[in-house]
Amino acid sequence: MRVLLTNDDGVHSPGLEAVRAALQDRHEVWTIAPDSERSAMSHYITVKNPVSCMHVGERIFASSGSPADCVIIGMLGALPEPPELVISGINIGANLGSDIIYSGTCAAARQAAIMGVPGIALSLDAFEEPLHFDPLARFIRENLDELVGLWNGEHFINVNAPNSAELEKRIEITSPSIRIYNDKLARFHSPRGDVYFFMDGGLAETELEPGTDWYAVSHGAISVSPIYLNPVSHSDSAAYHDAGFVTSKA
Repeated sequence: MRVLLTNDDGVHSPGLEAVRAALQDRHEVWTIAPDSERSAMSHYITVKNPVSCMHVGERIFASSGSPADCVIIGMLGALPEPPELVISGINIGANLGSDIIYSGTCAAARQAAIMGVPGIALSLDAFEEPLHFDPLARFIRENLDELVGLWNGEHFINVNAPNSAELEKRIEITSPSIRIYNDKLARFHSPRGDVYFFMDGGLAETELEPGTDWYAVSHGAISVSPIYLNPVSHSDSAAYHDAGFVTSKA
């Protein structure tokens, strides 16, 4: 299978290398990843400027673009043939629940699904050493055909794993949790009178509801979630249909 790897941590991320090492003896593996970290870019795409692509290794390219850009250029002609699968990650840090909205890792997998190929986002629930990428990389190697067979054009697949050197052989099929972000602004004044703001994010709170991704990972399981491209809520739509909207002539 022709596989395109990307991420939002940058082309030299050890998580990306762990997946490449796990798959390259069985698959034709290419990498197009950002030239530096692009975390929390969500589904940003470059529309007014060129995107550069520099060869930095065998079948490995560093891009000036976003994670979604990397998928787009890989699908539309940067590779000799379009990929049959896109894997994004392994990300340093989990992408659980509401994180999916902000994640560049998830955006790359979503972009793949939008363009008609399976997209799988991989994330590890850790930010500090030791980072145990290999167990999740082995899980993907052993279960890739199963995951691709389950995929359809309506979703991408979001996989999160606890940071353990020996993952249990326990997989939970989950839905996204609700996360509450305790963000604050740090304000600084320059000598010239300019005001600068930095996001000072605290620890996110998560509802530990059984069946959700965060519950699974926090209890030592690998979380596998199908994330749908079309977030439809017919129950909420019904209330809008019944609403008494008023229009008036100018």
